[in-house]
Amino acid sequence: MLSSLIQRNNTKILLVVLDGIGGLPVNGLTELEKANTPNLDRLAKTSATGLHIPVDYGVTPGSGPGHLGIFGFDPLEYKIGRGILEALGLGMEVKATDVAIRGNYATVEYRDGKPVIVDRRAGRISTEENRRITAKIKENIKEIDGVQILISPGMEHRSAIILRFPEPLPPGSDEVNDTDPQKVGVSPLSAEGKNPNAQEVAEIANKFLEKVAEILKDEPKANYILLRGFAQKPDIPSMREAFGLEACCIAVYPMYKGLASLVGMELIEFEGSSIEDEIKALKSVWESYDFFFLHIKKTDSYGEDGNYEAKVSVIEEFDRLLPSLLELKPDVIAITGDHSTPSVLKGHSWHPVPLLIHSQYVLGNTSERFTERECLKGEIGIIPAKKIINLLLANSLRLSKFGA
Repeated sequence: MLSSLIQRNNTKILLVVLDGIGGLPVNGLTELEKANTPNLDRLAKTSATGLHIPVDYGVTPGSGPGHLGIFGFDPLEYKIGRGILEALGLGMEVKATDVAIRGNYATVEYRDGKPVIVDRRAGRISTEENRRITAKIKENIKEIDGVQILISPGMEHRSAIILRFPEPLPPGSDEVNDTDPQKVGVSPLSAEGKNPNAQEVAEIANKFLEKVAEILKDEPKANYILLRGFAQKPDIPSMREAFGLEACCIAVYPMYKGLASLVGMELIEFEGSSIEDEIKALKSVWESYDFFFLHIKKTDSYGEDGNYEAKVSVIEEFDRLLPSLLELKPDVIAITGDHSTPSVLKGHSWHPVPLLIHSQYVLGNTSERFTERECLKGEIGIIPAKKIINLLLANSLRLSKFGA
């Protein structure tokens, strides 16, 4: 129905995703409530506010489903593995013969000859250190049993691995479990396939793990690699095809670039990694697109670390820079997150995510601040994330009337 109503115009839509922005109270206040955010609060007063449900009630989303929803795609219909996002975000080509995997360098201790995880992120090693270690693996592992092995370094402890088979793989060949048990003090899991084709993939993955463990055994921190998000490339429409939008992405971390690339957004390259650098990049391409996805990561990173004060600090940094975004005068600006990451939980959660939409066509004056509790008072209410795009298109006058 939506595609039949779309009409193109020259309006500009800015979607700012403060990754993991939602929180839970610490001493009575969430991170958003604790933060000093005069600019966000001023904007909230004149905006439509509400909360969104990324996937479904009570369901904790990964970053992939969380972003797909706010881009307007049903995350239950389009299931995208993390490996694909990581690989595409690093500029790796993904083919029909491939299974892409996200790698996390980790620290293990060997007890009775078995690896036991001490740190799942290898102390968040530097990106430079990652490059050195990845180059070491790349030099020593080029193929396993006729399967080509491609590996590329990501940010900090992350990497992307592609297993390139000689022939295209049937659907379901990526149904392999993560080898990351998601906790320390235990051994990594073995890769196991849920069907014969996936088991073939799992066997190559396990041989890869054995070889990597041998290559990295003398490294002080990153002496092991955990595999997550085995994935084949899905068939998903672009933002242009689905919503008539010429879209671009400004992000630092490869995974989010990968997701944007998957839905046809053009990736904007720029120097630096700060929020200020991202805004500068946004300004440099403002005349060239009509939909802009600006991703800010550290709100999520500090939430996962359980660092309440640092998450508050990133929110305040964004607030200080918000006026420079508003100087661009977008026809519609939306500020939200892909999911909640309360620092008290040290991880993603199922809680609804604050949402703000500003245009000249909103009611406004329902919320005093951009916080979880204030957004609950807003005119948007609580909606599925996949419906946010409807509101962005409507507020930019990109939807014609339905029916006579």
